[in-house]
Amino acid sequence: MPRSRSKFTTTEQGGAMVERATFKSFEESTREEWANIMVCIQDTQAMVADRVIQQLQMLELDHGGFPVNRLEHCLQTATRAEKDGRDAEYIMCALIHDIGDNLAPFNHPDIAAGILKPFVSEANWWMVKHHGIFQGYYFWDYIGLDKNAREQFRGNEYFDYTEEFCAKYDSPAFDSDYKSAPLSHFEPMIRDLFAPRGR
Repeated sequence: MPRSRSKFTTTEQGGAMVERATFKSFEESTREEWANIMVCIQDTQAMVADRVIQQLQMLELDHGGFPVNRLEHCLQTATRAEKDGRDAEYIMCALIHDIGDNLAPFNHPDIAAGILKPFVSEANWWMVKHHGIFQGYYFWDYIGLDKNAREQFRGNEYFDYTEEFCAKYDSPAFDSDYKSAPLSHFEPMIRDLFAPRGR
């Protein structure tokens, strides 16, 4: 027997009045409620670019002992990639690769990869997800870890791609004398990458 249509309530979200479902569990939900939820998800997606920018701005408050703050590191990485002629998607991966540093320092690549996955190629997603292990090649032996841990991925089709990202853009992006483009320079690319799209 088909479930009856649940009643909706109306509430304010982002300055607009929207309908909300009234189910108490997914088992009680209806097709009409899910149709409305999918519309609301587009509204939420429209806010993602602003939230990414805000999170990047928060990185400026933390240097973590490094020569530059975490935002400057991200800006340097993206600026180096842009100056090298990389496309906008790659530049955005370079910018966002450490966005999780102040949320989950020991697992930050997974945060960035999770944010980027629906919007980037498999190669760029894999690069961001694994850049922490690849970056370890340069210093993990100093902290008691295996600097060659990346070798477990030798033979993966994206190994060389990720190795190059770390060597050319991520690893050298701690130069306190480097002139990075400001975050405002990258905002149009951020907004384009995370813009709502029909699904």
